[in-house]
Amino acid sequence: MEFFFKPRGIAVVGATPGQGKGGRVIIDNLKRGYSGEIYPVNPRYEDIEGFPCYPSILDVPDPVDLAILFVSARLVPAVMEACATRKIPGVMIQSAGFAETGDQGRAIQDEVKRIADLSGIRVWGPNCMGLVDAPSRYIFSTVTPTIWDTQLVPGSVSMIVQSGMLAGAFLVDIISHGTMGINKVCSIGNKMDVNENDLIEYLIQDPATKAIGLYLESFADGRRFMDLCRRSPKPIVVLNGGKTARGAEAAMSHTASLSGDGAVIAGALAQVGVFQAQAFYQLMDFCRTLSMYPEINPESQNRVAILTYTGGAGIVQTDIMDGYGLVPAELSDPTIEKLKSVFPEWMPPSNPVDLWPGAILNGPKKAFGAAMEAVAADPGVDAVFVHCFVGGFELEPDLPHLSEVARRTGKPLLCWISGERELVTSFQREAEQLSVPVLRELPRGVECLSVLLNPGRSKAAIGSDLSKPSTAIKIPDVLNEILDSENGNIDEYLSKQLLAEAGIPVVEEDLVSSMDEAKAAALQFGFPVVVKGLMKGAGHKTELGLVHLGIDSPAGIASSFNRLQAAMNGKGKVLVQRQVKGEIEMMAGFVRDPQFGPCVMCGLGGILAEAINDTVFGVAPLSFSEALSMIGRLKSQKLLNGIRGFAPVDREAFARILVRLAALGDSHPRIQEIDINPFVINNGSPVAVDGLVVLAD
Repeated sequence: MEFFFKPRGIAVVGATPGQGKGGRVIIDNLKRGYSGEIYPVNPRYEDIEGFPCYPSILDVPDPVDLAILFVSARLVPAVMEACATRKIPGVMIQSAGFAETGDQGRAIQDEVKRIADLSGIRVWGPNCMGLVDAPSRYIFSTVTPTIWDTQLVPGSVSMIVQSGMLAGAFLVDIISHGTMGINKVCSIGNKMDVNENDLIEYLIQDPATKAIGLYLESFADGRRFMDLCRRSPKPIVVLNGGKTARGAEAAMSHTASLSGDGAVIAGALAQVGVFQAQAFYQLMDFCRTLSMYPEINPESQNRVAILTYTGGAGIVQTDIMDGYGLVPAELSDPTIEKLKSVFPEWMPPSNPVDLWPGAILNGPKKAFGAAMEAVAADPGVDAVFVHCFVGGFELEPDLPHLSEVARRTGKPLLCWISGERELVTSFQREAEQLSVPVLRELPRGVECLSVLLNPGRSKAAIGSDLSKPSTAIKIPDVLNEILDSENGNIDEYLSKQLLAEAGIPVVEEDLVSSMDEAKAAALQFGFPVVVKGLMKGAGHKTELGLVHLGIDSPAGIASSFNRLQAAMNGKGKVLVQRQVKGEIEMMAGFVRDPQFGPCVMCGLGGILAEAINDTVFGVAPLSFSEALSMIGRLKSQKLLNGIRGFAPVDREAFARILVRLAALGDSHPRIQEIDINPFVINNGSPVAVDGLVVLAD
């Protein structure tokens, strides 16, 4: 990949002297900082911008490590053949007209890929905006802002962006403010060959990159992506588009239908300590914050000291923090005593620390500086959030001093800034040089702080390597025959036999063929019992009237048996099971995701499954700690912890179920889906009372 980032020579195929044309822009941008050889290629011209122009890439002298193509898509295969002849290692195709346009463009792209595979050429793009390397001032792109010359601020955030125009337009927007440094921006377009995983692998090794942000519309290889993120010492943030449901109406189970709305992606990212953004500026703010504090004390918690010039803003921030799991730090007595040195006698210090009277009494620099020294030294403070104002009032703190204290004490510092526009921008630029995150909106600042203090940043808390196979679940021969011979839904009884063999607790039950057998089973289990009708292809039995609850007598058994046989036209089976009482219901499942492969789901079950949709996903295989983490990410923690006298859910027992479920599905490729809904939680212990296994056709 080095030939893309540090080529010795670049051939620009499609170069032109025409002002504003893409082929001219690439040449102009290369002249802004690239120090290697530049070779324009176009048979119509003898020279372009003072460089000799060559009729073909075959005529270009050595060295050529990279060819940038800006020609019509139909011409690209021939150019690729010439690049193969020259043994050029890297080609960057910035022109459009490929798979994104339909079948004809896809055929051209396939031909380009064929040539690349045969010759060993790595291809970046097509349909992309190329590469910008700010510290080197390497601009391999058709983006043409004048700000390249004056406002391209080197930084430590590197971006990988699938959308070409987004890469260009958003980059221009960010750079034009001059308040955020950029390291590398990689626009990968159709990612025919070079994809996000190749670039993550490169950027992980890049010493100038401290944080990596990605905008993706798809994952080239979800499991490789996760393995790279798991191993990355650098924080990674992802904004992904295209998270809407993918054919939920065709899903055979709750698990499959719930997996189509981005839940699998969210689960996969959380599993490997990747942060998920929901918007472009949020993506950049998260990246900037994490790049400035790529490492924090692993023992840090969620305790924040707030230094403010107005009590109202301190109250508002406290309210906002509550929604992000952050709390105002309880300041120690020694800290309170230190704060008194800049407070008037009539005002006792507390957190949030309202410094308005202290700033009037002592000046803002002394007041904020002393307060920063005091709270940052407090062992009960994990981070400091400072409210700043510039212009109109004498309230501006000594930012270099605050930054020095933060670095010396190891306590992250974030600032919220307001005031006169030009002075605010100047403050932000100073903060950028000092590596202090400054946000214009208080809620965004709290969001960034929550990301910074998130325990998921700790790589020690991240579980197993997905490249390792899960422990295989051994299935008896009789059930293996079913796995080999059946298609689609297998009935509930067989499904739960399979689950039981995997070590998943299931309800006591018996499959009966007569009314007498049904009565005998009920007497064995004890009343009340549940009686179900089993029919081929009937996934959701309740909607079909095939589930009878609370049967409490032999007469009730007889009535239920007859009604079920009538409903099934005598073609189904009858299942009698012990009725399990429980306080709450949960669910678990397995599905094969097209991007991430075998995945496991857990959440609230029963009627709450669709009403609340509190579910999380994880990618198999699962470690025990990963399974516990999944349960911990559910929104209904108060319910799981036990309320109104209900026993708390045995999290360890449920985590073991998720691990075994992952191993079962991962071990048998014909298993497409597993849906266990509900698990009845009886005295804290989960018991599966229904289950569905779906096999591949």
